[in-house]
Amino acid sequence: MSTTMTITPEPATTGGNGDKPILSVRDLHVTFTRAGKRIRAAKGVSFDVRPGQMLAIIGESGSGKSVTVRALMGLLPPSAKVSGSADLDGRELVGLSDRKMRLVRGQEISMVFQDPARSLNPTMSVGAQIVESVRTHRPIGRKDAAARAIELLKLVRLPAPEKRFHQYPHQLSGGMRQRVMIAIALASDPKVLIADEATTALDVTTQAQIMELLVDLRERLGTAVIMISHDLGLAASYADEVLVMYAGQVVEQAETSELFANVRMPYTRALLEAIPQVSRPSHSALTVIGGHPPDPSQRIEGCPFRPRCVRATETCVTAPALQEHEAGHWYACWHPVTGALTEGPASGIDGEHGVVEPEEEPRS
Repeated sequence: MSTTMTITPEPATTGGNGDKPILSVRDLHVTFTRAGKRIRAAKGVSFDVRPGQMLAIIGESGSGKSVTVRALMGLLPPSAKVSGSADLDGRELVGLSDRKMRLVRGQEISMVFQDPARSLNPTMSVGAQIVESVRTHRPIGRKDAAARAIELLKLVRLPAPEKRFHQYPHQLSGGMRQRVMIAIALASDPKVLIADEATTALDVTTQAQIMELLVDLRERLGTAVIMISHDLGLAASYADEVLVMYAGQVVEQAETSELFANVRMPYTRALLEAIPQVSRPSHSALTVIGGHPPDPSQRIEGCPFRPRCVRATETCVTAPALQEHEAGHWYACWHPVTGALTEGPASGIDGEHGVVEPEEEPRS
């Protein structure tokens, strides 16, 4: 193992267009109590995100990534106990009352969810829903709010925005509905935009369009973007920095170029190898990670990835700390791997030349 530079589990601080983080999360813990069992969904998560930066939080289902960002938004059920700190431009989010959180949610920090068909109201026109969001956070009249809604539809590159304003969600394609959700999220010019698996339900071409849109918005508006995904290919193409979570913990974190050039955590390597490669022989078996993630209601002894790791030894019975082993590169592993994959991650998306033509107009 390389020489450790520091043993303090602070997050990496690379990437972004500004020096000061707009959001600083420190030692965030989320615990649920269900049927008498204590479920630790997030354990000591720390990270920074800066204006204009895109941070990707990656991991399998159940790794704690969505729970972490929902804790920041105050969107967890009453059974959740949240501790730690989340500083949003000088305002502490953890422990904020529901009344005060409603003033922050949507206005300073917004979220775009995975399925726009479930998030949009089918009984209201697209324009009416955006107007409602605008007026919730701005003291303006309905006419001015409607004009702002049209501006937002143009901002998210929705074709024929004046026409779409009067249409209903069922009259739009999946990609168009997701653009509407982004427009609603941007209604009050939030400082941080969270995309929680926002492209998972879309086809590859539309997925690329939405990701290119998010990249364009963060560059034009300076909005910080947190992308929650299980897709390391998306992270490789679009994110400035990648944070890998497993069993509620951060296990590796670095700038995107550094992480993919010098993968250290065996779990991260396993996720990369599980991505389908165009160059692999047709009909060849996909690489899978054997076993299952640990039960969050059970006490974990040692490294949480140990039961699934081919490099595990008796040393791994003791949990490794998240440390900065190399400049800007944090990982928690006693037996790190070295180097990158011989072939880079492939997701079917070209991050440099993503398809950005408008979607075909759906039938009414």
